[in-house]
Amino acid sequence: MVTAASAFRRRTFLVPALLLATAVYGALELSSRLMNYVQEEFGTEAYERLENWQRLHTLAANAPTERQLRLVNRFFNRVRFVSDIQHWGEEDYWATPVEFLTTNAGDCEDFSIAKYLTLKSMGVPDDQLRVVYVKALELNQAHMVLAWYPEPDADPLILDNLINDIKPASQRTDLEPVYSFNGEGLWLNNSGGERKRIGEAQKLSRWQELNDRLIDSLRP
Repeated sequence: MVTAASAFRRRTFLVPALLLATAVYGALELSSRLMNYVQEEFGTEAYERLENWQRLHTLAANAPTERQLRLVNRFFNRVRFVSDIQHWGEEDYWATPVEFLTTNAGDCEDFSIAKYLTLKSMGVPDDQLRVVYVKALELNQAHMVLAWYPEPDADPLILDNLINDIKPASQRTDLEPVYSFNGEGLWLNNSGGERKRIGEAQKLSRWQELNDRLIDSLRP
C-alpha cells in the first residue's frame, strides 16, 4: 500500500539527509532547504505547520515549564491520529517530529516523542521527562504518553493525545504504566508503582532507529 506518508519517506532518500529532521537536542532550527522542500513537495499547509512549530519554540522557550507543557500538548494534539499501518504502511514506525508535522498524522508514539523532543529543545531537563508506554485500560490497548516530573519522586503530569487536559498520573487511573524511557535510560514499572532502571533506552530498537535518523539529519 502506497500512502502519502510512505511516499514522503521515499522522496527524502533522494535529497540530502539534513532535510529529514531538526536540531531538536538544542535550539530548534529548521533549515531553509528543508522548508523550501516541504513547501514544494507538500504544500503551504505543511510548510505552515513547521513554521508554527518554530514560532511556538521561540515564544515558549523562556516560559515557565508548566506553561510550556500546556502549549506543546495542545499544539501537537491538533495533528490527526492515524495508525502506523494506515499512515506508513508498517506495523510500528516512530516518526521524527518533522515527518509527523509534514504529513499531519501519526499515532500515540509520534505525539509523545514530538512533545518530548520539543520540550527538551526548550530547555526542560531530560531527567524531568519520560516517554511512558502504558496500557489504556478503558480502550484495552497499548498506548504512549509523556510524563513530566518536577521532582524525581513527584506525581508526574501526563501529556496525552487522547485529552488536552494535563492531569497528575494519580488521576489517570485509566492508564497502567509498563515501562518508560528518555535520553538517559530505560525503566520498568512494577505493579506497586515503583520504577526499576533496566538499562539504556537504546535497548528499544525503534527509539534507536529514530535517533539514528535525527543524527544523520544533522550531518553536513
